[in-house]
Amino acid sequence: MARTIKVDPLTRIEGHARVEVDIDDNNQVTSSVFKVMDFRGWETFTRGSQIEMMPLIMPRICGTCSVSHHLAAVKTVDNIFGVTPPPAAVLLRQAMNLAGYIHSHGIHIFALAGPDLLLGLNAEPAKRNIVGLIDTYPELAKKALQLRAISTYITEVIGGRSIHPVSAVAGGVASPLNETKRDSLLKKAQEGVTLASDLLQEFKQVLSQKDKLVKSLELKTHYLGLINDDALDFYQGNLRLMAPDKSYFEFSPEQWEQHFFETTDPHSYAKFVYCRTENGAEVTYRVGPLARLNCCGHIDTPLANTELQSFREMGGFPCHQTVLYHYARLIELLYATEKLVELFNDDEICSKEVRTQPTANFQNGQRGIGIIEAPRGTLIHNYQVDADGLVTEVNLIVATQQNIKSINDTIGLSVQEYLDQSDNLLLNGIEFGVRCYDPCLSCATHRVGEMKLDVVIRHQGEIVRTVRR
Repeated sequence: MARTIKVDPLTRIEGHARVEVDIDDNNQVTSSVFKVMDFRGWETFTRGSQIEMMPLIMPRICGTCSVSHHLAAVKTVDNIFGVTPPPAAVLLRQAMNLAGYIHSHGIHIFALAGPDLLLGLNAEPAKRNIVGLIDTYPELAKKALQLRAISTYITEVIGGRSIHPVSAVAGGVASPLNETKRDSLLKKAQEGVTLASDLLQEFKQVLSQKDKLVKSLELKTHYLGLINDDALDFYQGNLRLMAPDKSYFEFSPEQWEQHFFETTDPHSYAKFVYCRTENGAEVTYRVGPLARLNCCGHIDTPLANTELQSFREMGGFPCHQTVLYHYARLIELLYATEKLVELFNDDEICSKEVRTQPTANFQNGQRGIGIIEAPRGTLIHNYQVDADGLVTEVNLIVATQQNIKSINDTIGLSVQEYLDQSDNLLLNGIEFGVRCYDPCLSCATHRVGEMKLDVVIRHQGEIVRTVRR
């Protein structure tokens, strides 16, 4: 009996989407589609903007990923003008980026993924949310909120604003960091290490007791991430494409157009992205925390590097367990706090030399590229300008686009796992699989309490099963 399952809308993600799944007469999934329904149009309405304004405009794409778009944009502008920021400016940009990771990862692991992991997929929807989590785990909630407060404080001091920062400018940053503020930031970062360690251990213990859940969504793909001297790096480096057999090759950000290609799908406003290997083969790959830990040889902070070894013992190397995106996210959260302590202990970060003034000429031509690692994965900004410095073309490749194909496949695995279970568990299982990727579709308000969700199963056009909450 062929059937169709629809999940509309999908909840506790950044934006709005729906899910449709087809199943054959043997209850085997034949297709699964993640439909992104948001349409933002940023690549069109930013045309005509002054190129130096792009780092101020692009953070408005998202309130969660605003730091990432701010920095990807300014790196693109640097590239067009051909300017290299001074060391202190790079350190400040890196620190801002790390604060963005603490904010994004902390929110996701507690508010979005936490209800699934800590309360269980069988929990009632009215309780399986951040309010229910605060009631059940008040001390954990307090630590998560403290981490968020630390991240917003650091972003506000360095970025000028806690959301939609403004300080990164062509050739560096707008102003230096004084020693008094540096000392206060260092203290906050040190507090963050303790909080991140506590959160990691709490969730790690939960995952270690859910072996069946951890292994339920195994998916073998290629993986992509920035690598700097074989180490994890969120801001700069070469791109490494890791194959399931551990073989890999690297290419510079400037070579991105030789390896990435985009396609459209009539079911979604999100573009699909694939990668060409050095041999020209076109492969599906994943980005984000799981991918970055699969791509790096090591992490250059001690606590996070120790956890990397535990991560590989739990999930293998490379790790194909989609559920362990959550563990990887926690390791990156710990790394971000440790790395901030390291950066704030570097006296160079207080240098007064924070900007290389660009000239009026476009030293690298009229097209530029900026690539960083956003919390959800590799982020690419590519702009073209005319002779007057006005933007004529914008192309953005965001993490969720690169993960769409794998999200579709993961939905199929989730449906296969929970098809014979209760309506509640089927819905929760589908959402849980998608949330592993922390997809960011737009700024969104997440529902509290009863969550609207419809699932329709059809056979030859006739509705045979309806689930609604």
